[in-house]
Amino acid sequence: MTEHVVIIGSGPAAWAAAIYAARANLKPLVFEGAETEENRIAGTLPLGQLNLTTEVENYPGFPAGLLHGYIRSAVVENRVSTYLEPLHEHRHAVTGPELMNLMRQQAENFGTRIITDDVVELTLKKPPYQLKTLGGQNFETHTIIIATGARANYLGLESEERFKNRGVSACAVCDGALPRFRNKPLVVVGGGDSAVEEATYLTKYASTVHMLMRRDAFRASKIMQERARTNPKINIHYFREVDEVLGDDKGGVTGIRAKNNREGGTEDFPASGLFLAIGHTPNTDFLKGQVALNDKGYIKYTTLMRTYTSVPGVFAAGDVADDYYRQAVTSAGTGCMAALDAERYLAAMGL
Repeated sequence: MTEHVVIIGSGPAAWAAAIYAARANLKPLVFEGAETEENRIAGTLPLGQLNLTTEVENYPGFPAGLLHGYIRSAVVENRVSTYLEPLHEHRHAVTGPELMNLMRQQAENFGTRIITDDVVELTLKKPPYQLKTLGGQNFETHTIIIATGARANYLGLESEERFKNRGVSACAVCDGALPRFRNKPLVVVGGGDSAVEEATYLTKYASTVHMLMRRDAFRASKIMQERARTNPKINIHYFREVDEVLGDDKGGVTGIRAKNNREGGTEDFPASGLFLAIGHTPNTDFLKGQVALNDKGYIKYTTLMRTYTSVPGVFAAGDVADDYYRQAVTSAGTGCMAALDAERYLAAMGL
């Protein structure tokens, strides 16, 4: 059997694509990823990066409020008990796991088929395209939507892992406005444009933002450097590397211990949050060069305002092709676009 549409991924882009493809009667098949220890360590388990966050305050349609009853009525009972118990009642917003399970359920309600496995090999020389999974299954499809996302780069510290989502974050826009960070000192690691953007954004909420850089020079553009240096809330610290994230089980992050890699010794920075701005890695290794990528390793769109890739019938959605916005709502938007592009491609091919 040759599938009409295969979707690889399980974040907002993948589920939006599945919803639109299913409602177009394309009977999409989603590979949501395997529940392996390797994926857990890499942060690529099913339901994507959003499933690793707590409150999501900026996704349209989920204002502050109590969602327990709605989620219990909307998501099948076995997934509530397995993945959402105990339900975290946040008056500020829906949580990442809650939002992702709601999206997954919506896609499934329209007939989306879901396989909990990784796609490890693609053959894209000519359609129909061939896929092989980690579990050894083989599939054939007329179109593919790649929505495998990008994973944030972390430092690899044990203490950093301990406090993820309790003060350690890789997205200031996603988390910076949360109550735990308001009017508190924060630390940003990185010296590129993204780091300056993160630090500048956080000054709207923080009392002080400490920028820690490994060298004595920014990698950011001149205008971004000037923005950091002239912001009265940003303190720049050169030759600093995070040695340990300090905190406790009750309150989360309370500070950062940084080592001076030029003069030696360590220094503690009181802080309620650590924001990593040291880049993202798109999940494109399995493509093995068969789809054109940009210089950062993200899938390259070949047509303006379309989700077309360099391979006809293969489309990309979400953070795997977006190194600029990286937001849940933009990912969902491109997921919709990719499904519509796939539907029109199939129609043009008479399939």
